Amino acid sequence: MKRFQPFYILSALLILCVTGIAQNINFNTQKNWSLNKKELLLKVGPTQFLGDLGGSNTDDYDYSLKDWDWPALGFNLGVGYRYRFHPMFATTSTLSYLMLRGDDKFSEEPIRNARNLNFKTSVFELQQRIEVILFSVERFAPTYKLPGARNGKSRNQQYYIFGGVGASFFNPKGKYNDEWVALRPLKLEGQAKPYSPIAFTAPMGFGMRLGLGPQWRIGFEASYNVVFSDYMDDVSTVYADPASFSDPTAAYLSNPSDPAITVNPPNGSVGGYNWFGAGYQRGDNKQRDSYYRFNVVIAKNLTYKDYGRQRIKETKSNQDKLRIR
Repeated sequence: MKRFQPFYILSALLILCVTGIAQNINFNTQKNWSLNKKELLLKVGPTQFLGDLGGSNTDDYDYSLKDWDWPALGFNLGVGYRYRFHPMFATTSTLSYLMLRGDDKFSEEPIRNARNLNFKTSVFELQQRIEVILFSVERFAPTYKLPGARNGKSRNQQYYIFGGVGASFFNPKGKYNDEWVALRPLKLEGQAKPYSPIAFTAPMGFGMRLGLGPQWRIGFEASYNVVFSDYMDDVSTVYADPASFSDPTAAYLSNPSDPAITVNPPNGSVGGYNWFGAGYQRGDNKQRDSYYRFNVVIAKNLTYKDYGRQRIKETKSNQDKLRIR
């Protein structure tokens, strides 16, 4: 079975990073990069969950871009603080809200479609990451018309890769009688106790940003986020015995497959394997859940304004000294 290996992407990004450093393609001066040390960030964009539910018309590409599911797109928004401590390095703290979802009815793969599981979850996430700036050009025209200052055009570009760690809180829900029901307390796979609603995450990705002036930037980011849990969609191991549920809601949500759906032959049996029977595979616990995130990023420079004021103050001070002389 072909599986997506996110480490290939990470390795490629690291090679680009090393290449960028070796070729010395960062054109910053101490003066220019220090004008962007502190930034306030606003992020918004779509998300795509990669897990056990929904997906493409085959199970050969689980957890890959080929398992993309357009009807199950979610969204995310977040705020962050970025501190650039070196011409080529920055660290960013981000607090985000995400909506992730998946539904077997969107899959064209017969077994997965007949399984008929679905979920959605709100995710609150805190991440800390390190950015490696591969290429940047930062030239600033004077903000104020100062004596002796030359007129010029600002140019502000950055291209970077990043990786980091994070923690998320999630609460998957499933649809029952047109209402969304919290799944974790129901222990739908016969767990002795509910799984943890908190999981560590590991983001990796790339981005670029362009200046809209000395104090504003707009950029784009794409990231792959590994979740160190297989229960973000409430599906991981095998079907529980339906007789073990006293709650009819739990009994239905544990196995909503429809035996009337034809799966060659009918009743969910293929080659003598009962795909929906107690003890048979419900999910794939050999793979952790993950998701893609694509963002538009608006950045507000918190450093440049203070620098401009200080520059005016120093210029006036120097002019006063010249008058005294």
